Amino acid sequence: MDYTSLRYALSNRRDTSHVRTALRLLQPSAGMRLLEVGCGRGFLTQCFLEQGLDAVGIDANPHAVEQGVAPNLFVMRAEKLDFPGASFDLLCSFHAIEHVPPIEQALAEMARVVKPGGKLLLCYPAEPVKGLYAVPSAVILYGDPTKAAEVHCHKITPRRLQKMAAGLPLEHLRSEFHLLRSPQFYSLFRRLP
Repeated sequence: MDYTSLRYALSNRRDTSHVRTALRLLQPSAGMRLLEVGCGRGFLTQCFLEQGLDAVGIDANPHAVEQGVAPNLFVMRAEKLDFPGASFDLLCSFHAIEHVPPIEQALAEMARVVKPGGKLLLCYPAEPVKGLYAVPSAVILYGDPTKAAEVHCHKITPRRLQKMAAGLPLEHLRSEFHLLRSPQFYSLFRRLP
């Protein structure tokens, strides 16, 4: 999947409701190091910086980073994180993992870069049909709404996500269903030693 699109990058908007949920579930302290995977233009990364966190964002779309609104944004793919192991206290990813074809590899990389005892928060759509909520993105990226199932490579549920993470040093703490602008799940994990 190629997300190298200026138009797609510019469609990214600030959503502070994700920050409120992340702060409630991750319970960060000032100075903690946080990685946001799939940060887009960095609106949430900037919000985390304003909360006193040492926040870093990565995104596969170079246009998103070029148009970034926060410092510490890097072009990088979720399945190949260019950070040493145990680099972050916290990790969050909002509506990104469903876009990553090698999702198991991305989950392994996310677990690798979080310190033991650290937390990972993943937010993903609660789609009844894979790609249903990706129609606008398919139009932006391809000009074709029928390619929505290619934009969302996976239909994820909390149970499926737990199965994907079963062989990783991750403990599932909880999952929540939210009905925001569109139905979505949040799953919280702790990195085991």
